[in-house]
Amino acid sequence: MVQLIVYPSFLFYSEEALISWHKKYTPRISIIVIPLMLGQLMLYGSLLQSEKTLFSIACFVLVLMVWLLTFTIFVPRHKSITAGNFSRNTLVELANLNWLRTILWSAIFIWNYFTLVD
Repeated sequence: MVQLIVYPSFLFYSEEALISWHKKYTPRISIIVIPLMLGQLMLYGSLLQSEKTLFSIACFVLVLMVWLLTFTIFVPRHKSITAGNFSRNTLVELANLNWLRTILWSAIFIWNYFTLVD
C-alpha cells in the first residue's frame, strides 16, 4: 500500500498541503509500522538464537537490511519533508528507493511461506 499508493500520492500535494498532511501521516503510520518492525526483529532474533540455519541467518540479515535502509534513507527523508526542506526529487527518491524495502519484505515473506508451508 505504501509503495503503490502513499508515496506516489505525495507528488500530487502542494508543498504546503504535503507538509501539513505529512505531520499527521508520520505518527499515524508509525503506530502500525514500529510494532511490526520490532516484532519482526524479535521474531527473527529469537529464531536465530534457537537455530543457526541458512534460513534463520538470512532472514535476520534481511530484517537488519530493512532497518538499515529505514534509518539511513527513509527517516531522514521523512524528517526533511516534515521540516519543509525537500524537493520533488526527494519525493521521487522516497518512492523509488522504497522498492528496496518492498523487495526485502516480500523476499522474507515468500521464503517463509515456502519454508514453513510444505
